[in-house]
Amino acid sequence: MTLTVKLIGPLIQALGFSEKTVVLPEGSTSEFVLQFVGFPPERPRIVTRNGRAVAPDEPLTEGDRIAVSPLYSGG
Repeated sequence: MTLTVKLIGPLIQALGFSEKTVVLPEGSTSEFVLQFVGFPPERPRIVTRNGRAVAPDEPLTEGDRIAVSPLYSGG
């Protein structure tokens, strides 16, 4: 299946890309996607699937758009 992975903020510098199309096995999860693109497992992050929060073990589907951002706060 084909997915789009978009990184936000300083993650672009850390992983070396802003947006990437990846081809993965059916049933891949968001956690698998992060491993596939080389995201450090200990780094805190927010992951969304098509604009909504996604659980690390939730299966993804063809055409999903995964966005990954660092944890942030503000006021």
